[in-house]
Amino acid sequence: MIELDRINHNILRELERNGRISNSDLARKVGLSASACLRRVQEMERSDLIKGYRAIVDPAVRGAAITIFVMVGLSEHLKKDAQAFERAVAKAPEVRECHNITGSVEYLLRVEVADLAAYKAFHADILGQLPQVGSITSHISLGSPVDKRA
Repeated sequence: MIELDRINHNILRELERNGRISNSDLARKVGLSASACLRRVQEMERSDLIKGYRAIVDPAVRGAAITIFVMVGLSEHLKKDAQAFERAVAKAPEVRECHNITGSVEYLLRVEVADLAAYKAFHADILGQLPQVGSITSHISLGSPVDKRA
């Protein structure tokens, strides 16, 4: 693992703000030469500290006007059931995130759909058909005043 000194933290913070920043602009912001900055970024990429770069697309452009957070409890607490559930939800395009959590349920999903009818279909035809699912609790998002993923 590479050392995360102050400069590396600054590089990561700048890349989180703008993953498309040029190396020369990044170097200037963190106080390095362009070549030294590039070496550090490449090392963080090689060590998998930087997992990748991507575009954050407005969900409405994909036809997903509604975000729903879904808490899913499994009917059994067996590893094979958790793995089967994770494989199934990974295939569902509506599921944008799946988190294994602590508490009264095992999973928290972020689901994006066009409308309530689409969510009803997802609820019944995807989640409702999985034998591992013991409980489903849905929370419709009214907005996201803080979202640092974008």
